[in-house]
Amino acid sequence: MSGFRFVHAADLHLDTPFEGLREAAPDVRRALRDASLAAFDALVDLCLEVDAAFLLIAGDVYDGAERGLRAQLRFRAGLDRLSRAGVGVFVVHGNHDPTEEGWSAIRDWPEGTRVFGCERVESVPVERDGERIATVYGISYPRRDVHENLALAFPRRQAGGGEAGREDGGLGLRVALLHCNAGGHAGHAPYAACSVGDLSGAAVDYWALGHVHTRQVLCESPWIVYPGNLQGRSPHPGEQGEKGAVVVDVEGGRVAKVGFRALDRVRFLSVELDVGEHGDLGAVERALQQRADDLRDAHPDRALVLGGRLTGRSALRADLSRAGSLPELLESLRDTRRGQEPLLWWSMLSSDVGLPIDRDAVRAGDDFYGQLLALADELAERPGELRRFAREAFAELPDELRGVALPPPDDLARLLVAAEQTALESVGDLE
Repeated sequence: MSGFRFVHAADLHLDTPFEGLREAAPDVRRALRDASLAAFDALVDLCLEVDAAFLLIAGDVYDGAERGLRAQLRFRAGLDRLSRAGVGVFVVHGNHDPTEEGWSAIRDWPEGTRVFGCERVESVPVERDGERIATVYGISYPRRDVHENLALAFPRRQAGGGEAGREDGGLGLRVALLHCNAGGHAGHAPYAACSVGDLSGAAVDYWALGHVHTRQVLCESPWIVYPGNLQGRSPHPGEQGEKGAVVVDVEGGRVAKVGFRALDRVRFLSVELDVGEHGDLGAVERALQQRADDLRDAHPDRALVLGGRLTGRSALRADLSRAGSLPELLESLRDTRRGQEPLLWWSMLSSDVGLPIDRDAVRAGDDFYGQLLALADELAERPGELRRFAREAFAELPDELRGVALPPPDDLARLLVAAEQTALESVGDLE
């Protein structure tokens, strides 16, 4: 079998309403509104650039069931370009754009585009130059809340490695498209939840997954890949950093290489600054601006949305706690960058700055506060114990709050630090 390439993308969320940015200036809102569509255009360009045999889109083409017309027309135009170039496109719908919910203005797809249905797993052969190079399997969501383990509906391997009910040869590379939560990813709804073992047990060489917005390879035999979303959508940690798609090289009927290509137009990044080394808020602002300059140099061709977080222990805690200080510092950061190209926008600024407490002295004591720090140290070093501790604490909540989900591990660790600082600061003689 001759070699070929394909591109795997997911979670396009076209025309997405960016979260947490309602107060942004008009030029910022315009750039953000266009970002997902421009990222899709870049995805089409990538397919043409690498001479892809086909493009896989693993769910959530749109951001919601009520799909915007602009997004639908832009999507159709991109598929037209690929069709004219002979690039096949395979699409499944996920929880944000299920097939039986919402409005669709497009009912006629270009030649070479296949949108999988929701009743059963379907298979489509892929041929190039008269040779069958791949078989693509897929199934879409009929509705938003799909909790069945759809991975088990795909053809399964026999004990010898073949697919039940057929000879193993002649199908080319076996590729499966699925929108799912594989392995129980925290922070993502358990739609079509399955295990890596469920996926590995299928007669599939490459699983093209969607739903989880963090890029990751869960397995290489078979390949189980999340490309992440095409364009970041908010300052949330899972939406930060480079976003895009993966290019997959196939040689001799096997996956030889999986490489990431950044396609996002607006990049969300975080800035954390320890204020302990700075004498006043003017110095803090200059330090934040320097961090912004460094990020601009590191990401020269992207619009940037920055979220700032002040940390450390400093007497500046009093200045930062004054009414209006943080909002006005944030506005000053924005004013400095207003009108610059490429866009750089500070979306938020928070402070976890604490008073300068001698923790070693407190820890050495045999009183309540020394024991408190000892417990906090133990929990910080044992994430599993911290989660158990948090679960027990959540069980003490009032009935109307008990359904609140536990935060992910990184958030729990930050909450522990904040709780420790709050407890110590409540005692006036520890400064």
